Amino acid sequence: MNRISNSGKRHGLARALSKMGLASRTEAARQILAGVVRVNGKTIQDPEYPVRMGLDRIETGEGAAKPRPFMAIMLNKPRGLVTTRSDERQRATVYDCLPADMPWLSPVGRLDKASEGLLLFCNDPAWAAGIASPETGPDKTYHVQIDCIPDDALLRRLRSGVLTDTGYLSAKRIALIRHGDKHAWLEVVLDEGRNRQIRRLLECLDIGVLRLIRTAIGGLPLGDLPKGQWRQLAEDELALLNHA
Repeated sequence: MNRISNSGKRHGLARALSKMGLASRTEAARQILAGVVRVNGKTIQDPEYPVRMGLDRIETGEGAAKPRPFMAIMLNKPRGLVTTRSDERQRATVYDCLPADMPWLSPVGRLDKASEGLLLFCNDPAWAAGIASPETGPDKTYHVQIDCIPDDALLRRLRSGVLTDTGYLSAKRIALIRHGDKHAWLEVVLDEGRNRQIRRLLECLDIGVLRLIRTAIGGLPLGDLPKGQWRQLAEDELALLNHA
């Protein structure tokens, strides 16, 4: 399967390499500036140099650049990893869970350092943008352990949302899953994913978050994938995302 098809379309060189699933635009630009990319036999050092996808011959340090087949994987992200390829503070990243020789893949959306669970990667920026988009993407489901036992009144306040200085915080659905003597688990469904949205919503009502786990994206569940492990998505699983 190859979802990456832009034959004849003009793009800047760095964007073209990204669309071919070969590198992020940042990494592609770095390679171009380093002088290791050629177009029609000529070394190009301008990341915005216009090329025609499928018509101009593009070569990298690895030879002729050809679009890679579409690839998407799921990772059960452990707590404590940042969702980036490299971190200027030298913190561990989600890429530490992937093989060193894994072809280029980029995270689809993010999970913050303290959050866990389902994180997707793929080599098609357009597909990733569609999954992450609040307008076109599927819902995201989270299980959240909190430091209190919410009563019906508190649950109603959570479901109503909170107006803050930076905007309105809300969730599509919030349900109480279970509780013990001191703590409870909520299921929270978002149809958009603003930065730390769940944590900020709960903090506004003085509710502390003990754990936050993404358990599903659309109809795709995390399932029993062990923490820190990854696997490639099958066609039927991709359909659970595309038709959510």
